[in-house]
Amino acid sequence: MSFGPSIPVRLRTQRLVQNASGYTVWQVEEAQRTLDATKTTLVLCDVWDRHTCRGAEERLERLLPRMQQVVTAMRQRGVLIVHAPSDTKDYVELYGDTPARRRVLDCPQVEPPPNLDHDDPPLPVDQTDPVCDTCPDEQHPFPWPAVWRRPPATRQHPAIEIDHRRDVISYQGKELWSFYRHRGIEQVLIMGVHTGMCILNRTFAIKQMVRWGMPIALIRDLTDTLYHPSKPPYVSHEEGTRLVIEYIEKFWCPTVVSDELLIPA
Repeated sequence: MSFGPSIPVRLRTQRLVQNASGYTVWQVEEAQRTLDATKTTLVLCDVWDRHTCRGAEERLERLLPRMQQVVTAMRQRGVLIVHAPSDTKDYVELYGDTPARRRVLDCPQVEPPPNLDHDDPPLPVDQTDPVCDTCPDEQHPFPWPAVWRRPPATRQHPAIEIDHRRDVISYQGKELWSFYRHRGIEQVLIMGVHTGMCILNRTFAIKQMVRWGMPIALIRDLTDTLYHPSKPPYVSHEEGTRLVIEYIEKFWCPTVVSDELLIPA
């Protein structure tokens, strides 16, 4: 199967409109666009080997095979793959002097532009807990111990291949901005966890890219939300994830589905 350099996608957003009866409603809109693979990057946000609750790890395990498929297909097309395992305790030891890490560090630094103004409405779900289930075990004690100053992750999940000949490793927004300018990147795609937290708020992720004027889109079927059903709005975990994805489509950036990224050009 051959993957070409052009990537046709449907970018899904939502906007407020008046319907035929005069009521204000959210309307889903899709825009067809063709991405240039050589000017596109795919970011894997915090696809860690360990998480703060069992449910998060189990849901990620179900996503990993498709994530790796997308990484492989995008790399074959010439897309830049960025591995961003933030705050992992073995980050420097594992990645510090690898070719994929050096590729970013050796790039001349470029100062990002001033932040654009952008409204930041509250999330539709409560994100105050760093856990999404109440099934404690020795590996995932509940509540989250105060002594954990960072997630228990040690590395990016080994199910995701890092190609040190072509990929880069960084979770610093300014580092990646400089590398994007160097490579002529014009579009970011992002997948990983967790949608209401890291996917939105990391320095390399949605909010900062939008404020720097860099087009970004979330791969909506390859993400998860760290939401506990005992918190507002008192819905299932799956519904909580759907609500956050819709929030992103309404207020921050488009989403795409992974099926389109796996169709040969």
